[in-house]
Amino acid sequence: MPSGRVDHPVMYHRWSDITFIHWRYPPELVQAFLPDGLTVDTYEGSAYVGLTPFLMRDVRPPGLPPLPWLSRFPETNVRTYVRDARGRGGLWFLSLDAGRLPAVLGARATYRLPYYWSDMSVTGEGARRRYRCRRRWPGPSGARCDADVDLGAAMTEAERDGLADFLVERYRLFTVVAGRLATAEVEHPRWPLHRARLAGLEQGLLEAAGLPAPGHSPLVHASPGVLVRIGMLHPVLD
Repeated sequence: MPSGRVDHPVMYHRWSDITFIHWRYPPELVQAFLPDGLTVDTYEGSAYVGLTPFLMRDVRPPGLPPLPWLSRFPETNVRTYVRDARGRGGLWFLSLDAGRLPAVLGARATYRLPYYWSDMSVTGEGARRRYRCRRRWPGPSGARCDADVDLGAAMTEAERDGLADFLVERYRLFTVVAGRLATAEVEHPRWPLHRARLAGLEQGLLEAAGLPAPGHSPLVHASPGVLVRIGMLHPVLD
C-alpha cells in the first residue's frame, strides 16, 4: 500500500472480484449531478461514469475482527470522477447498492453516501463472474443490474494505458454532510488489472441515478481485488 496516505483509518475493507464497466458521457451532463465545489474530471475531453460490481469482504473497524455475516456482502456502485477547488482528484458516487441493510444504514448515517439496500449476489465459475442486483430500499424498488463478465489475462504495466489509470486509480471520495462538501482518503495498492469482456449486461442503475442510457459499448476491466483503508471524513477547505 502507498505509505502515509491514511495514518488513522476508521475502516478496513477488502474489495474483491471487481469489474469496472465504464461509459463516456458529455462533461456538461455529468457536471449537473455534482455539488458546488466539485468539477467533473475528464480524459481527452470526455467524462466517464462507472458501474462497478464487486464483493466486499473483511469489513471491520480498527481493533476488531471481521464478523462473518456483517463483514461480507456484494456491492455495486455508480460513480464518476471529479476534482475539488484544490485540484485533488477523487470519486463522486451517484448510487451504491449493498446486500447488507446494516451496512447501508451505517454508510448513510456516517458518510452520507447514497446507499441502497438490494438483493445481490456475486458468483463465479471458471473465468466467468456473475453479478446480480435488485434494489429494495429506499425509494422505488426494482432498479437492477445483471452482469456476466468473462475474465481475460492479467495486464502488464506496459499494456496499461493512461485511461485505465484515470478510471481506477482513485484515492479519495467526496460527499456532502450538512450542506458542506467533505472528503475522505482511500488507501489501497495499485489495482492489478485483467482484461475482461461483457458476456451480458442488463442494468437500470445508471438510469435510476438520472443518467440517460448509454449509447455505446463500454470499456471493461476486472481485478481480483485489493485491501483498502478508509480515512476519516473531514470538510473540504477552499
